Amino acid sequence: MPFINREDAAGQLARALSKFAGKHPLVLAVPRGAVPMGAIIATALGGDLDIVLVRKLGAPGNPELAIGAVDESGWTYLTPQAAMAGAYSEYVDRERTAQLEELRRRRARYTPGREAASAAGRWVIVVDDGLATGASMMAALHAIRQQKPLHLVCAVPVAPPQTLERLRPFVDEIVCLEAPTQFHSVGQFYRDFPQVEDEQVVAALNAR
Repeated sequence: MPFINREDAAGQLARALSKFAGKHPLVLAVPRGAVPMGAIIATALGGDLDIVLVRKLGAPGNPELAIGAVDESGWTYLTPQAAMAGAYSEYVDRERTAQLEELRRRRARYTPGREAASAAGRWVIVVDDGLATGASMMAALHAIRQQKPLHLVCAVPVAPPQTLERLRPFVDEIVCLEAPTQFHSVGQFYRDFPQVEDEQVVAALNAR
């Protein structure tokens, strides 16, 4: 397996991103799994850490299969396979409403009493612990692009090549350590891939 755990993947990503060390980048992690990784990368690069909140939209009867994603504004990305999975407009509306409620809960839990860091005019690195369909990353990049960053980077340890190609038009640069053609899930590329809990997210953000 390419990565021992998220800490190992974050260290490898930080080395791959070392050219941004003098640019005081804003590292935006996609909760929950990528937040401890983002903390490691932000420290290594001398940057700031914050989160970008998006939620996967799960397929009917199979919530683990992403048919899209939504950001905090309600903007929604649907994958090309959404209709084939039975995700018609009424279902998407219900799923979007449910996930927006979860986004509001997470914002209140993770960053109470403070505004999200502004990406305007900054070198911005959006980090996740891996991509499958790329739906959540697509929503994250869209949300950050609206703030007009100077340079927008998508940084992940692993993703399938076709997902990276879909993302490429929406970002200035992609840094991906592994792009295997045989891809079933992100977790298959980690020896240890436990779920990250809310408390770990809060602790990582408060430590910065």
